[in-house]
Amino acid sequence: MSDQPDPERKAPLPVPEPVRIPPPNSMLVVFTTLPDEETANEIADVLVGEHLAACVTVMAPCRSVYRWRGEVEEAGEVPLLIKTAADRYPALQARLKELHPYDVPEILAWRPDAGWPGYADWVIAETRAPRRWPR
Repeated sequence: MSDQPDPERKAPLPVPEPVRIPPPNSMLVVFTTLPDEETANEIADVLVGEHLAACVTVMAPCRSVYRWRGEVEEAGEVPLLIKTAADRYPALQARLKELHPYDVPEILAWRPDAGWPGYADWVIAETRAPRRWPR
């Protein structure tokens, strides 16, 4: 045996580190509840009209049980599922907080783990601010 390296043997290639770069944009689903259908419909119309949401699903009324100021309360509520682009979430959250009648509104957001890419693309496209063309 020789102490000389074998010229035919190649050194193993280094294993690259994964690049952790978030995508330029993605879709979010936002959940909130409102006290009645009229308020829910008004807020849905504003969010879609202002391009803060591509779609708002006004769901069937439900019953919520919660603790508020030391007491167990219950109330009928109307849930909203709001679909938006991740980069529009800060503006959507601020506007929803402004429009919401509750002192502490339930505003929860999550990024779906899976979904049809065509739908996500549509959500992102529909939440772009409208273009103002020069006249």
